[in-house]
Amino acid sequence: MRYKDRINDLIDSLELGIDKDIIVTERIPTSVSSEFLTNKEQGDWAERLVYSSINGICDRYIAVRYGRSDDISAGHPDFKRFYRAYQEELNTIGKKPDLLIFNRSDYSDDQSSEETVKKAICAIEVRSSSFLLKKYNSFMGKRTNDAYEKIEHYISLIKEDNVLDSLLRTKNEAIYNYIHDEDRKNKYASISFSHRKWSSTPDLEKLSSYLKEIKDGIQTIQKRTFLSITPKLEDIALVNRWIQNYDVPHYYLQVFFDCAYIISFEDILKICADSKNEDTIFSIEKDVKNQRKTTIKVNVNYTKLFIDNIEIPRHYSEMRELDRGRLLFFVKFKDGRGDIDLQCFNGIMNENERKQGES
Repeated sequence: MRYKDRINDLIDSLELGIDKDIIVTERIPTSVSSEFLTNKEQGDWAERLVYSSINGICDRYIAVRYGRSDDISAGHPDFKRFYRAYQEELNTIGKKPDLLIFNRSDYSDDQSSEETVKKAICAIEVRSSSFLLKKYNSFMGKRTNDAYEKIEHYISLIKEDNVLDSLLRTKNEAIYNYIHDEDRKNKYASISFSHRKWSSTPDLEKLSSYLKEIKDGIQTIQKRTFLSITPKLEDIALVNRWIQNYDVPHYYLQVFFDCAYIISFEDILKICADSKNEDTIFSIEKDVKNQRKTTIKVNVNYTKLFIDNIEIPRHYSEMRELDRGRLLFFVKFKDGRGDIDLQCFNGIMNENERKQGES
């Protein structure tokens, strides 16, 4: 089965209400913020990093910038024209990926040619994150381990005190059974732990304070502990529209400030198609950072390392003056390098070249 047909079938199998015929009609933004400009500069830096890292490893392949890269934002006199053209593009050919990777022998400088685009081995959508992933994972790992130790400490205090243990059995047998369950550690992530505060006697007050500490520890364990790759729900339809036009395998690449991880668009859809994966491998959320749009968050620990040892880029502030005289200060990023994971890169290239030959 052709790649674009597999993607189409996977989207049809999802129960997420994806409108494949979506028409983008968003109101044209009229204002811009310092945060927006900094985020855009960070995204541009991430794209440059991936572009230079791929093109620096061998002569066989070439990465080519493909998506829109106009340095225009709200407040610029040409922004309305730019934004309308972008919406028209989304509604006709879909959402262009940031980079295309070609065999050098297949690449033509004429990117506007559909035939050239269709020869790409794969397409990459580059996303950026303001985190150091390794430090984040280390912090979250320690926080979770500390929570486990805290829970077990207070459970031991209860079980070793015959008075408190007996009181708990009388007051809340469900919690009593839970803390005496030898398999309880495997249930921390899913248990619903609640109790009323007791204070009529000193022993009950002590028991209640211990149970509060256990509950706090369980709530810590149940908090999301992973960073993610985050396609918006509406983007799935727009990415699919581009895939249906060009039939080129599509990947999402998340660039952190120390490393970058990659996952295929097809694998994102497969993960979301299995409800058992929700809240472990992926979650679906609406948050302010994504304009409260429904966003799929795929656990980055289930993706593949693509670039390691990324160097923090040089950064400095810049000023932009708007028509009304308002000044915006934002951060620009320069340079920075990373090491492509050749096993991952070659694996992606080989797999897609093989499939390309079979189609």
